[in-house]
Amino acid sequence: QVQLVESGGGLVQAGGSLRLSCAASGRTFSSYPLAWFRQAPGKEREFVAAIRGSSGSTYYADSLKGRFTISRDNAKNTVYLQMISLKPEDTAVYYCAAGRFWYYPDYDRRSRYDYWGQGTQVTVSS
Repeated sequence: QVQLVESGGGLVQAGGSLRLSCAASGRTFSSYPLAWFRQAPGKEREFVAAIRGSSGSTYYADSLKGRFTISRDNAKNTVYLQMISLKPEDTAVYYCAAGRFWYYPDYDRRSRYDYWGQGTQVTVSS
């Protein structure tokens, strides 16, 4: 089993930036697709971004494109989410996920990912 642990969350002012990290343990996942999801209070978990294991191609939720950037370092078994120009609406628990296979165009579905972290809280104040 792949274990994922998120870090880097915290409190930030609107307009600020934050970088989240997700480290994997137990095994390497160089070929695994990786993704970030988020869940705000009272709302369903929603897709944020994904990155392929083979090509490194990236995919984003339409509403977040331009503000969020996903990247990975396979040597460190780590995936990152760089967030800029943060808004109060970005407040949520952010989760990282890993899948055994790449699904297109279903990379934004929760059911396509097999391993999940416990999440890290991001709070954006106005």
